[in-house]
Amino acid sequence: MEDGKKKSAVYSRTDSGKVNLTDEEWKKILPQDVYNIAREKGTEWAFTGKYWNSKEKGTYYCAACGNPLFVSDAKFESSCGWPSFFQPISKTSVIYQPDNTHGMHRTEVLCGRCKAHLGHVFDDGPPPTGLRYCINSVILDFEKAKEADQNYKEKHGPDKH
Repeated sequence: MEDGKKKSAVYSRTDSGKVNLTDEEWKKILPQDVYNIAREKGTEWAFTGKYWNSKEKGTYYCAACGNPLFVSDAKFESSCGWPSFFQPISKTSVIYQPDNTHGMHRTEVLCGRCKAHLGHVFDDGPPPTGLRYCINSVILDFEKAKEADQNYKEKHGPDKH
């Protein structure tokens, strides 16, 4: 796992079961910056997150629960200051809800497994979807493609694809 940090008992990159914890339970297991984004719907400053300008190949996961969210092949440069993707990894990776805060009409993007706030989706993205998922770096974990391939081989053997 990223940065060698031990993750909570609910964190899994393979379990697709829903995670339903109270905010108090989340507060006990998440770092403050992750809790602020995930549960309090905070946002990081534009152009400050560790992934906004990253071009590495790999997979992005929910930092709260480990749910696979986006692959780097769906990431693009949007100049908005946050990591931007044109589609999630699957239809169940994320869920949506209306966000009418701050006098705006937006669509909030939540983790499909734990309902952590990720960011927002807008209809000004590139083909093929025309969407721009504007996501906070703090709520993302990243695994480089080579690391993912190596982990797969260690678990399943090099010839068991």
